[in-house]
Amino acid sequence: MTFDYTSMGFHTFDALCHPVTEIPPGGGTYFVEDFTLAVSGAAGSAAIVAAKHGLKVQAVGGVGNDLMGDWVLRRFSDFGVDTELMQRVPGMTTSSSVVTTRPDGQRPALHKRGATAGFYIDDAQIDRVLDTRILHIGGVGLMDAMDKARNAELLAEARSRGITTTLDVFASTAGDLSLIKPLLPNTDFFIPSEEEARALSGLTDYEEIADFLLDQGVGAVILTLGADGVMYRDRTGRKIDVPSFQVDVVCTCGCGDCFNAGFATGLYLGRPIEDCIRIGQASSAQNALGLGSQAVVTSLENTLTFMESTPVRI
Repeated sequence: MTFDYTSMGFHTFDALCHPVTEIPPGGGTYFVEDFTLAVSGAAGSAAIVAAKHGLKVQAVGGVGNDLMGDWVLRRFSDFGVDTELMQRVPGMTTSSSVVTTRPDGQRPALHKRGATAGFYIDDAQIDRVLDTRILHIGGVGLMDAMDKARNAELLAEARSRGITTTLDVFASTAGDLSLIKPLLPNTDFFIPSEEEARALSGLTDYEEIADFLLDQGVGAVILTLGADGVMYRDRTGRKIDVPSFQVDVVCTCGCGDCFNAGFATGLYLGRPIEDCIRIGQASSAQNALGLGSQAVVTSLENTLTFMESTPVRI
C-alpha cells in the first residue's frame, strides 16, 4: 500500500477568533484575544493529525480556484499530506467558515458550503483512492456529488480489498439517515458525535442508539460524548466505556475529527481497541487546548505522553 491513511470528504478553510460572547450590534467592533486560520472539516483535520502522527496520508476532496483553496493545499503540503486527488472544482468556492469561539469552548460558526459538494471520484481514480491501509470518509451529508451512490460503492470496494474503513458524518436530522444506511454495512467503525447519533436515530438513549446503528450492519459504533468520554459497542457484543481527559478547554472545533485520526493511528500501530480509543481521545483533548483544529497536536510521541500523563475526569 502506498498510503497508511486516506482521508476523503469535507475539507474547509476556517478563520477562528476567541473569545466571542456576542456579535457587535450594527457596524460595531469588539476586540478578541486570539485569531487564527486552520484547515478543518471531518476529512481535513483528520488528515493533518494523522500526518503529524507520522502516517503517510493522502487527502481526497475538493477546493475552489480561490485564495482559500490555495491556502488549504499549501497547508497540507506543510505536513506532507499528498494532495494529488484534491480537486479544483469548477464554479465552486472552497468550503469556508468563520468560527466564533465562546469562552467555554463552544464554537458557533458561519459556513459557506462549497467544493466539498462538487468533487467526484471517477472510475479511473478508484485504485488511487484505495491504495491505502485505512480509508476514512468524513462529512457525509455535505458531499452532494459523492453522497448519491459513490461513497457506498467505494466502501464496498474497500471492504472487498481488505481495507479498514472509518466513517464520520455531518448530520442534523433523521432525514440524513438515508445517506448513511447504504454505507454502514461496509463500515468497520462508525464514529458519530452524540448530537449526530441522536439526530440520525431519532433516539436519546445511548445504548438504544448503538443497537439501532449496529442493526444497520456497521461493524462497531463509537459515540464521542464530549466531557462524558467515549462509548464503544460492536457486533460481537463488546462494550467499552472510557472517560474523557481532564483539560481546560479553549476551543472544541475539530475535536471529533482529531479523535478520528488518533483512533486510526492506533489501528495503524496495531494497538488494542482500548488504546486506539485513548489515542483518539488524547488527540481530541490536545486539540481542545488551543484555537483551531489540530493546533496543539504535534507528534505521536507527544500524543502518547499526553495520554499516559493527563488525568481523566472522575
